This record gives sequence, C-alpha cells and structure tokens, in this order.
Amino acid sequence: MSIFAISDLHLSLSVDHRMDIFDGWADYDKKIKKNWSETVSENDTVIIPGDVSWGINLDESKEDFKFIENLPGKKIIIKGNHDYWFSTHRRINNFFDEHDIKTIKVLNNDAFEVEDKIICGTRGWSIALSDDTATDKKILRREVIRFKNSVEFAQKNLDVQSKEILAFFHFPPVTIHRAFGEMINILKENEIKRCFYGHLHGDIRDLKFEGKYEDIELKLVAADHLNFKPIKII
Repeated sequence: MSIFAISDLHLSLSVDHRMDIFDGWADYDKKIKKNWSETVSENDTVIIPGDVSWGINLDESKEDFKFIENLPGKKIIIKGNHDYWFSTHRRINNFFDEHDIKTIKVLNNDAFEVEDKIICGTRGWSIALSDDTATDKKILRREVIRFKNSVEFAQKNLDVQSKEILAFFHFPPVTIHRAFGEMINILKENEIKRCFYGHLHGDIRDLKFEGKYEDIELKLVAADHLNFKPIKII
C-alpha cells in the first residue's frame, strides 16, 4: 500500500474550460486516466493538492469527481486557487454521499492518517508574484492559521509520535526568489521534513524550488510537471 501525489488535474468534463489549448496538455484527461490506472492500486492513496475541477460549484464538478472516483485507490483533495466548487465539509460530504462518491475525502483544517504517515496541508497563497497588498497579507495570514489548524488536529487526534507528518500545499511555500517564512517556521517547529506542492505551470514553472530548503525537502507535483502520472511518495 503506497501513497502517491498529483495536483492540478484541471478536469472539465461538464464545462467548456479545456486545458488542451496549452502546450503539453493535449488529451490530458486520457493521459491521467491511463497513467493513474497503470500506477495506482485499489489499496493505495493519492493526494491531490488543488485545482481539481473547473466547475464553479459542486454540480458542475460532479462528472469530474466521478472521473476521479472511478480511478483506483483512495483520494485526498486539498483546495486550489481554481477550485471554485469548494465548500464546507458538510456540504461536500453530503454531495459525495448523494452521488455515491466513496473514495474521495477533502482535507480542510484537519488531517488524515495514511499508512505510517500523517497528511496535513492547506491551499497556501502566491509568494511567486506578490504578497505585498493588504488583501494578499490577509489571505496569507488566514492560510497560516489553516495550516496550524491542520497540524494541531493531527497532534490532538492522530499518532504523531510514531508517524511522519507530510505537508501538502497548492501554492509553493518556497520559490527560487522567495520563501513564505511563517509557513516554513511551522514546518520546522513540527519537524516536518517533506513538503509537496502544485500550481506552477508553463513559464512560471521556472520559479519552482525542488530539493532541500532549511532541511525541508520540497517537490513540485503539478500534473503536467509529472507528465500526468502520479508520483510515488512511499
């Protein structure tokens, strides 16, 4: 039983917002289905840190969730900046129950125990281009609180003494130019050594930082960066 990661699926089975117009994205949903089915087993878990569906609400995203539901394994989703469908735990869980979606869970202010790992995370926010406006600073503070909530949930409810905590964000906490200091401090304070993120595509992928930053290993898991194949973490 293994854990995989892949973000930025950008599915649009019910809305007209295909990614095929971008270089490297031709037939991306077919590639995802093929690679996922050949890589992931029913007993595995896949973490999807953001930008899952272009639907603007749960109904518009239903076919995208069904697509994911029919892929092997269990899935844990974190909100991305384009996940306009995202809602409260109760509304999402009720929607999943109503539509017989059983293999997908959403991480939001909480955490999950998977094998010998604990999965924490939040969306984060852009540090690649700007974090200087009042609005940006407000969002950044909110995301720090959400990540703290995730880690504190794990500490109170899960076996953090014997299991490694893995961190997942949609936005990168570090780029080649900047680091999100408050988020890095939380990672260091809680001895979280591995962090996975998405969001970076096209030209801005050049901003990616992969490797060790202050003893924290960072990895970009955006779908196009992985050639639309989930990457094995453990």
